[in-house]
Amino acid sequence: MGFWRSVVATWFLLVVLWFLSSVVVADPCEFPAIYNFGDSNSDTGGISAAFVPISAPYGEAFFHKPAGRDSDGRLIIDFIAERLKLPYLSAYLNSIGTNYRHGANFATGGSTIRRQNETIFEYGISPFALDMQIVQFDQFKARTTDLYNQVKSTPDAEKLPRAEEFSKALYTFDIGQNDLSVGFRKMSFDQLRAAMPDIVNQLASAVQHLYEQGGRAFWIHNTGPIGCLPVNLFYVSNPAPGYLDEHGCVKAQNEMAIEFNSKLKERIVRLKAELPEAAITYVDVYSAKYGLISNAKNLGFAGPLKVCCGYHVNFDHIWCGNKGKVNDSVVYGASCKDPSVFISWDGVHYSQAANQWVADHTQNGSLTDPPIPVTQACRRM
Repeated sequence: MGFWRSVVATWFLLVVLWFLSSVVVADPCEFPAIYNFGDSNSDTGGISAAFVPISAPYGEAFFHKPAGRDSDGRLIIDFIAERLKLPYLSAYLNSIGTNYRHGANFATGGSTIRRQNETIFEYGISPFALDMQIVQFDQFKARTTDLYNQVKSTPDAEKLPRAEEFSKALYTFDIGQNDLSVGFRKMSFDQLRAAMPDIVNQLASAVQHLYEQGGRAFWIHNTGPIGCLPVNLFYVSNPAPGYLDEHGCVKAQNEMAIEFNSKLKERIVRLKAELPEAAITYVDVYSAKYGLISNAKNLGFAGPLKVCCGYHVNFDHIWCGNKGKVNDSVVYGASCKDPSVFISWDGVHYSQAANQWVADHTQNGSLTDPPIPVTQACRRM
């Protein structure tokens, strides 16, 4: 029996190696554009344009000024653009200095998959839920197509997409974390668990709609280990035994994220059958981020729960880039000296260095289903 198990295991390994080698030698997809949907993990200026602009020291590590991103520099979507040799995405909501020739970004910080009945001024939840981002895409596609036909013989055409390229673009999703965050705030775990099928179905509906509009290549991130965000411990003292895991993350929150990801993956499997011409890649961002967090010191990073930007001492919290009073003294939420050794930038969002590490460990296909790099994401497996 042991002999046959060894034979089967060897055969399986050879099949996997053959599959990966065939992907590696295949020509890249040469996507002409990226259209992204998401929250602050991939927002390149949307919420900053719609509401109060993100201020310094955000953006200073790479852009040397605020760049509409909740990080000291680039996000994972920026590294995807680099890998595909495309420009960084302009936010759809940004009216100044934009270029949509190679795509657009509909993500906004605080976005959720399901609409939430609250304003951004209460808990930071964006009014631009995923369904609204899809409405914006439809409008973008129709209006840019019409405008291009009017200006195609002028220099203005160079800032507009080509109608025939929407079907060849890569459609990326990084959204769902805030649905869990709202759930932790408003629901019991059982209620949130019961809501998960509807949440993932709404994401699937967005993919289906884009497919009907001609989209064929989809790169879908699952949600990260939300229990490992340092903000979760800002107001917690003496946590009960078992509340935290061995890395200091809130165990129950991560378990819910894992359950959400399981439901998402199951739905994507069905979606592949429903959309026979689509190439849909499920990207396990959770494993990449948790792998980074659990090996932070070995990888040269500071403790995973340490925050680079902001003043967070005991129960006094001055957020990154803000001023506040602590014991009658004015305190500024400044950046640390070297953000590149921190995983958490501001307690909620990842640093550029962490984003790059996660991008490097997902874009190569080692944590995707099917196991293909982002450069091959147009291929149906």
